[in-house]
Amino acid sequence: MKKLTPKAAFRKAAALYKRMADGYAEAAQSMGLTCENCTDNCCYSFFQHHTYIEWAYLWEGLNQLPEEQRNEFIRRSEEYVDQARTALQKGEKPHIMCPLNMEDGKCGLYDHRLMICRMHGVPNVMTRPDGRSVTFPGCRRCQELTAGLEAEGRQVPMVDRTPLYKDLAQLEMAFVGKNLRALPKVDHTIAEMIVIGPPKFK
Repeated sequence: MKKLTPKAAFRKAAALYKRMADGYAEAAQSMGLTCENCTDNCCYSFFQHHTYIEWAYLWEGLNQLPEEQRNEFIRRSEEYVDQARTALQKGEKPHIMCPLNMEDGKCGLYDHRLMICRMHGVPNVMTRPDGRSVTFPGCRRCQELTAGLEAEGRQVPMVDRTPLYKDLAQLEMAFVGKNLRALPKVDHTIAEMIVIGPPKFK
């Protein structure tokens, strides 16, 4: 597989993210799901991310910010990492606001947010390589809505993550190149990706 330049890889990532956003929007609209006045907040969820392409794309967005804003996100990320480490050492799941969350509740890197941030909320299904299907029920508000749909005998909308994951995996291989298997596996929160800095491939 021919290795992609960062510019080409980021262009493909943006197109893939749009497909994710379209799938989310279609499912959310069909069940009347919105984030407006929600008492929960997905940005407190402890998400870990697993691809170099998304890590690099996150930093592509960070580098487009004014230096003062970027440094503020780095400072918040350092605090997040310390707090998360303390919670994990106590055997607790971290419940900390994402360092990219702004005062108005919006993401400070909305156009560069990662896959899980885009797909969390609506029901999802994924078919694993062994043929087994894994389902994700969606956020708390979504589950309340789907319970109502099921009670009415209506079909619950479901986003199939499988082709999206496959395309992301292909993009990862084309972006990183032949050394992918030799590199450490990515298993980082957004805060860790920011504190560590842009990914290195040597």
